[in-house]
Amino acid sequence: MSDRSRLGSYAVFALAMSVTTPVWPADLQTDPVIEALRPEAETYITAGMLKFDVPGLAIGIVVNDRLSYSKGFGVRRKSGLAVDPSTVFQIGSATKSFLSATMALMVDRGKFRWDDRVLDLNEDFRLKDPWVTREFRVFDLLAQRSGLPPYVNDAFGLLGLNGTLLIQSLRYVEPVSSFRSAFAYTNVTHILAGRIVAKAAATQDWNQVLQRELLDPLGMRDTSYTAAAIEAAPNHAIGYRWTPNGTVEVSFTQIFPYDFDGAGDINSNVEDASRWLRFQLGAGSFEERRIVSSENITVTHTPKVAISDKASYAMGWVVQQTPNGTIIWHNGGTTSFGAYFGLLPDKNAGVVVLTNEVNVGLPDAIGRWVLDRILGNPKVDYVAEVYKAASASFEKAAKQFAPPASREPSPPITPFAGRFKHPGIGEATVSVDGNDLVMTLVASGAKLKLASWNGDVFTAQLMATDKFLAVAENLGPRPNAFVQFQMDAAAKPNLLHLVFDDGQAYDFTRE
Repeated sequence: MSDRSRLGSYAVFALAMSVTTPVWPADLQTDPVIEALRPEAETYITAGMLKFDVPGLAIGIVVNDRLSYSKGFGVRRKSGLAVDPSTVFQIGSATKSFLSATMALMVDRGKFRWDDRVLDLNEDFRLKDPWVTREFRVFDLLAQRSGLPPYVNDAFGLLGLNGTLLIQSLRYVEPVSSFRSAFAYTNVTHILAGRIVAKAAATQDWNQVLQRELLDPLGMRDTSYTAAAIEAAPNHAIGYRWTPNGTVEVSFTQIFPYDFDGAGDINSNVEDASRWLRFQLGAGSFEERRIVSSENITVTHTPKVAISDKASYAMGWVVQQTPNGTIIWHNGGTTSFGAYFGLLPDKNAGVVVLTNEVNVGLPDAIGRWVLDRILGNPKVDYVAEVYKAASASFEKAAKQFAPPASREPSPPITPFAGRFKHPGIGEATVSVDGNDLVMTLVASGAKLKLASWNGDVFTAQLMATDKFLAVAENLGPRPNAFVQFQMDAAAKPNLLHLVFDDGQAYDFTRE
């Protein structure tokens, strides 16, 4: 998923190098670009891992329909076994390209059309604007141009709201731009897309379609889509949260990313991912077998909305213009893993980079650097750029929740207790717990500790209770949101204003 390391918004040690030997076929040895890439790339990767304190990384480069180079760097877990090309990682939002391919397959089979109205295919779908609801088409689900806020309601997915509630919650969200006019990355629309695919395929869920129609035909035997599956894999990496002072090991959680389905639930490795790159570069064919039509794979690679003057979003892919060619790519990030999948259709080449650290930019930097070398683009130190950005983002987030220099006294907290409701999220209870308050989402059981911050403003942090133990561990030790209670004319706190760290706000009114 693009994914974010925080709720509501993605120690230096000696690296144990993998004993896996990279494979450079003889017929490529004479290519000066490919031959020169190996030593320089390995040096760049090692330096980047040290800078970001990444425990483990695996990379694969596909050239002319085969995995031409693959290698593991570092360890699956600090002080653990070495990473190799078979090591399984979470791939996050790189999953979205698999989702778009299953949609293309259903179009091939006449189960639905790209321009079918979503409302006709799923009765749960409604947006606040009735006209947009009527005009929202299948191809809009993955095009990231809905007019909704970026990462809309993702925070409540991390807080355990199920897919049905997340989809239904969209009808209460105010748009932030005109429909189809601006890029805004969302995940909930992909949960809905997966359900439409599953219904069209007459399966229980999207993952069954994924397994039957893509993973099995492509021979992706080590690829899965649950927390239990990655933990059961004999050769899997453990995930890490990033801080400027070093990475911190965290546990797997089913809630994120796996409950987000086709938005980001896949686990895979370099060997399997290389097959996915070959399938994409083959325009829907793999080892002389046609799986998805070239026409409809091309649809998923076709730009739908501009991101910048040199990049556009397609469907599960970003289309990037560079000085010497086009890159089609997508990254992925969960709370403790990062991934980058990149394609050079004109060169019949691609790269996959997998890491067991939340994606704060390193997989993207390594992947783009490799593709630039193949294209002959000017050299850019992407690792330095993303490290600077990650550090600034971390510092900004820390300052956001730092207590103000001059604090107003907190009012008595007992009157704040009660039951509140948001039309899209449901009920929340607020209770007194010592000197703090606890806000509980009734639909999921998630509890947020509300600690005094300044006057009637409180910080909110997910509590490590029940099924949210691992989620809280993944999110880290700092708060995730602010809560302010607002008074009515009788000075009674009748409104709970919840604002997540990405700025999305929700008003819960007292019942």
